[in-house]
Amino acid sequence: MLNVYLSGEIHTDWREQIIAGAQGLDVTFNSPVTDHAASDDCGVAILGEEPNKYWHDHKGAMVNAIRTRKGIEDADVVVVRFGEKYKQWNAAFDAGFAAALGKSLIILQQPDHDHALKEVDAAALAVTREPREVVEILRYVLTGKLPG
Repeated sequence: MLNVYLSGEIHTDWREQIIAGAQGLDVTFNSPVTDHAASDDCGVAILGEEPNKYWHDHKGAMVNAIRTRKGIEDADVVVVRFGEKYKQWNAAFDAGFAAALGKSLIILQQPDHDHALKEVDAAALAVTREPREVVEILRYVLTGKLPG
């Protein structure tokens, strides 16, 4: 069985594509909270309001980091998706944390990010362009079978 952590961009359905494609494989998936509002506001919802936006965001980042660290530490494979529209600094941090822990790292990105992510890509065991490629890597790792 593989425990896979799906990190990064939250504005498209790439996670759902991977999970659906991996049906029938012995894989469990975990991820950060992908409800943007809940993720942004978890700190103040739990620990109290903050009038200063910096501290509002800081509280949320700290609470979310508990989930993220646990998910990455428990993972056999970490998939990090860099989307087209937004800069995902948190995704780059997650990739670095996973690499520092020696996790098997798969990056999912478009070619126009190749230069900006060259150091992140160098730490990865695979750089993919489509969720389907991530699924095929998981299938191969678990079964030894090539796409067919």
